[in-house]
Amino acid sequence: MTHSSYASEHGEASNERMEFLGDAVVNLAIAAAILRDYPELDEGTGSLARSRVVNEPTLARVAESLGVPEVMRLGNGERKSGGATRPSLLADAFEALIAATYIDCGAERAIAVAQELLRDELANAVLSPHSADPKSQLRHWAEVGGWGLPTYEVVGSGPDHDPTFTAVVKIDGVVRGTATGRSKKVAEASAALIAWEGRDNA
Repeated sequence: MTHSSYASEHGEASNERMEFLGDAVVNLAIAAAILRDYPELDEGTGSLARSRVVNEPTLARVAESLGVPEVMRLGNGERKSGGATRPSLLADAFEALIAATYIDCGAERAIAVAQELLRDELANAVLSPHSADPKSQLRHWAEVGGWGLPTYEVVGSGPDHDPTFTAVVKIDGVVRGTATGRSKKVAEASAALIAWEGRDNA
């Protein structure tokens, strides 16, 4: 991954054109994931969820988790000034990575990779668009109420390449929410959201 600062020092091409392509692919991937996985969302809510995923802080965070800072090629000045951890550079590098996948492996694979890498971020954006994540909200409510911490039981089913997880959340031994998801994290968050929304009936 070559930043323009390194490219100018060494006479090489940079990632800039790749970032342009990657941005388009990531936006398409997340829009398609919303239509596929969250059919209940209207256009406005879906657009809000996408904007909470396809943004600099989120893409930078995912890029850092992938180890992108270790493989970025930066100019001397840029590296000394902390460019390897700058969110704008990391987000651009993530988009370049998706663009490279598009060029080498095709659109279908690039979209699938982007969706997988951003799946949990999208789930959080959809389930908790305006506040803390549902599990944190539910935990705080249960603690304040004196019922102790919520407990989760998760069971997986289906093939390894396309599993489905069912999560049950209990508070003080009582089932408060049950939900399914494409990952354990999504299933637990969905169950927590159901419990959170029904807390007034507890």
